[in-house]
Parts: sequence; C-alpha cells; structure tokens
Amino acid sequence: MTKRALITGITGQDGSYLAEHLLGLGYQVWGLCRGQANPRKDRIAKLIPELSFVDGDLMDQGSLVSAVDLVQPDEVYNLGAISFVPMSWQQPELVTEVNGLGVLRMLEAVRMVSGLSKSSGGASRGQIRFYQASSSEMFGKVAESPQRETTFLHPRSPYGVAKTFGHYITRNYRESYGMYGVSGILFNHESPRRGAEFVTRKISLAVAQIKLGLLDKLSLGKLDAERDWGFAGDYVRAMHLMLQQEEPGDYVVGTGTMHKVSDAARIAFEHVGLDWRDHVVVDPGLVRPAEVETLCADSGNARRELGWKPEVDFEELMRMMVESDLRQASRERDYSRLLATGASGPSGLLGNW
Repeated sequence: MTKRALITGITGQDGSYLAEHLLGLGYQVWGLCRGQANPRKDRIAKLIPELSFVDGDLMDQGSLVSAVDLVQPDEVYNLGAISFVPMSWQQPELVTEVNGLGVLRMLEAVRMVSGLSKSSGGASRGQIRFYQASSSEMFGKVAESPQRETTFLHPRSPYGVAKTFGHYITRNYRESYGMYGVSGILFNHESPRRGAEFVTRKISLAVAQIKLGLLDKLSLGKLDAERDWGFAGDYVRAMHLMLQQEEPGDYVVGTGTMHKVSDAARIAFEHVGLDWRDHVVVDPGLVRPAEVETLCADSGNARRELGWKPEVDFEELMRMMVESDLRQASRERDYSRLLATGASGPSGLLGNW
C-alpha cells in the first residue's frame, strides 16, 4: 500500500528536498501551504509537479486538523518555521508563535485525527508518525562539545528558545499519549536552494556576482564563528529514517566537522580563482546580540541506529552552491543585456528566452 506523507514547510529548502526523496521512494506527498496564492507554492509545484497541496496555517489550529483529516497521512514532517535566526530578535513573538506554538498545534491535530488520549498506551504501529525539525541552535551556549542528544540545552536566541519548546512538547506528547513522535536535532545544512539571507548562500551569491563584475565587496559579520555545515539533501534522508524505526527516539544529525565563516568564504572565492581577503569586509552590525560560538554534532546514534551518514563534504557543498549561483547570475546578466538591446517579440531573441 502506498504511503502518504504530509510536509509543512514544503516550499522551503528542506521541504523540497524531502518531497523529492519521498516521491523517489514511492510515497504520495502532500504539502501544507498557507493560501493557494502563495508564490513560493508555484515555484515548488514547477520543481516537483507530482506534489499535491492542502491549505493550512501553523497559527490556525482548525486548519491543521482539517488538513491532517483530509490527507490521512502515514507520516507528518513538521518543517514549517521562520528559520532565519536574526529575525527572531526583531519579531520574537511571531517566531515563537510559529516555531513553538505551531509545533503544539500540529501535534494536537495529529492527536485528534489519530484519536489518541492519555489512556491510549504505547505507540501503535498504525498511527500517524510525526517528525519535528529541532535545531542545533537549542544547544546555544554549549555545555560540551561535540553535542549529542543528552547535551544540556541553553539557547541563545528567541529562535532557539522556541525550537526548544517544540522539541520538548514533541517528547511530552510521545510520553503522554504514546504518539510516535521524534525530533531530529539537525545542525546547519545548506544547498543551492538555501535562502539568500543565510551566510553560506550570501557568500555563494556574492562570489558569483563578484566574479561576473556585478559586485565588488561582500559584507559579513563574525568571521571566526564556527558551524557544523552539511548538505540538506543528505539530512532529509535522516528525517525519513527516523520515522522507520521500531521505537520513536530523538537523533542529532550533523557531519561532526566544524568550519569557520572565513573558511566558507575562502573555499567559495578560491573556486572562481579569487582571494576572499580582497573582497570581504566585516560589518559589526551583522553580529548577533548573543552569538553561538561553537556547534559540532556527535551523530553517532544516527550513524549506528539509522545507518545514516553524510555523502557531501563541506568543500563540495560550497562549490556546488557557487556553481549554481554562477549559472543563475550569468542568465540574469545575459537577460539584462538582451533587454538593453531591445531584442523582443516573436522574431527577437527574447521571444525564445
């Protein structure tokens, strides 16, 4: 029997890679979208035409119950969130509503549709399985390094605090209702689909533009901040594997290798034959109010119990992102030049663009 999956955050980086992975495994995949006029929905629909969509909003409990009841999924992947950490200082209440209470509302929808109560006992094989996208930002001011599933959580941003609530409420529903609920504590993961506001993509976009002569300088914040960066396409495989285990549990997912922001810049600029020090400038305004200094994953449990391991290393990842942005920047530059020549209409160059 074909499995059904419902993904919140389907239009984001992780949602798109996960949808592709699940479709490749023979799933029927539904994406939760907030309104049919969502422009990002159109982009994901063109990228993955086999998807189905259902209306829902992580800030609206009723819409989530209706969505889960309509789709009747075997698995729910809650990836929907406001994922840009600096924004959580600018709009902490909104980020908490979506990233924290949104998890609770999604859990409640799954519980209600599944008919679970405190007397339900242990997790049923036939019930909906729930995945929560937790974050390494929950570790914050790290108590130990590398970080594992049992490491004390000390978040350093409203984003991290909201994610910590989502993490613990998922565990609470697992213990209280016997729900099959797991949390993937994912460390930083990037790709050519990453939002332009994130530092790795900011670097790859700027490198492409500088190489093409469209930009001269790249402004960055703390250059010696270190992260454990991996490829998003690798990490969605771990999400799926977590929901295939006999018993639900939480897992840390990362590469176990740290790199500085300056390393990302160096690799990216070297790929196009440039010296990053000639183009990068430090902007103190981009430094976080409370920085997370060192995040490094101990994903031993995921490797042993899930059989998971990353396949793309950091240098390959940065080169992949630069190549993608070079292609895009080149297309945009050539298109602008065609516009400037006035070549348009059915007989002009732009007619076939």
